[in-house]
Amino acid sequence: MKHTYQTTGTCSKVITFEMEDGIVHNIEFTGGCSGNLQVIASLVKGCSAEEIIGKCQGITCGSRATSCDDQRAKALRKAHKVEVGGR
Repeated sequence: MKHTYQTTGTCSKVITFEMEDGIVHNIEFTGGCSGNLQVIASLVKGCSAEEIIGKCQGITCGSRATSCDDQRAKALRKAHKVEVGGR
């Protein structure tokens, strides 16, 4: 299932990704630091949502209270609830 998440408090504005059986694929960011976000998306490709959430939640960026990774964790948590609730 494809998911779209509007970020808050980061340079990136939107995160899109697919999740099937709790495994994340095709993560894309709109905005943000392109090179870093491409590498991070590549590193977590095929990982479970729970694994990515555990590694990314709570990470901050400079003086900001959140980061693109923290926003990714929030997006995955929300999507995981939708997929589990839909079954």
